[in-house]
Amino acid sequence: MATKLSLDSLDTKILKILQNNSQHTLKDIAEQVNLSLSPTHDRIKRLEMDGYIKGYVGILNRKKLNLGLMVHCQVTLEKQNRSNFSQFEQSIKEFPEVISCHLVSGNFDYYLNVISEDVESYNRFYQEKLAILPSVAHISSLFVMDEIKTTTALPL
Repeated sequence: MATKLSLDSLDTKILKILQNNSQHTLKDIAEQVNLSLSPTHDRIKRLEMDGYIKGYVGILNRKKLNLGLMVHCQVTLEKQNRSNFSQFEQSIKEFPEVISCHLVSGNFDYYLNVISEDVESYNRFYQEKLAILPSVAHISSLFVMDEIKTTTALPL
């Protein structure tokens, strides 16, 4: 896998364009970076192959899909051992409500972002899925009141 040092300014410009809107045509991107189609195409393919571009997705409006509640969960495991970490992580990967899960340092072990319709549906998720995991000792739920900034764009 290539390092960031192998990116030149044109590669970075292409990445900025694609992360802003991956539906730009090859022609649009080539014009914006002042290259012809073929070298632009080759650069994009190389960025994909080198792992700089992981994929292309549509970003959905969760509120229009009746998934308006976001909850940040801080999860502490009963014991911090490899078996519990592995068991917890495997279970979390199966929950579609969890849109991100991070192993963290500090006063708890995992930081989760959970999406739900409302408080009642989150409570069902909490009681029927998350709290019953055998390795879980404590869950703290923080309900998002307002989203000030949400982006998928990396600071290139």
